[in-house]
Amino acid sequence: MLEPVRVGKTASQGTWTDYLVLFLRIMAVISLIKGLYHWSQVCGIGVPHSAAFETRGVAWQTATVFFAVLDLVAAVGLWLAAAWGAVVWLTSVVSMAAVVFFFPQVYGFNLFIILVEFTLLAMYLWLAYKSAYERPA
Repeated sequence: MLEPVRVGKTASQGTWTDYLVLFLRIMAVISLIKGLYHWSQVCGIGVPHSAAFETRGVAWQTATVFFAVLDLVAAVGLWLAAAWGAVVWLTSVVSMAAVVFFFPQVYGFNLFIILVEFTLLAMYLWLAYKSAYERPA
């Protein structure tokens, strides 16, 4: 059975668990920035009046609010290295890639976003796998 990620004071430096927690913290900061960006779109901060939230389509508004909430919740969970944080973050990553790929009318089709999202997903899965099967010496 896989154990949850734990950061102990006696953990040796350079373990896979340490790398996983570092990755989760970096993703937490990125998720925080993404969430704040989406909220700035909702609130109209730094947005021209012609591109205000109210003038956008319902699909764009729904996706923006969805990611505004989801990314901030994921940021908290990732920073805490909680299992639910990774689940929320994975939901956010896969949802963003799906919206960009399957619904280009919302944010537009951008292959770069899809590749980055799935690269981050692969990195997380690889680090989680290595961390789960790490045997302390």
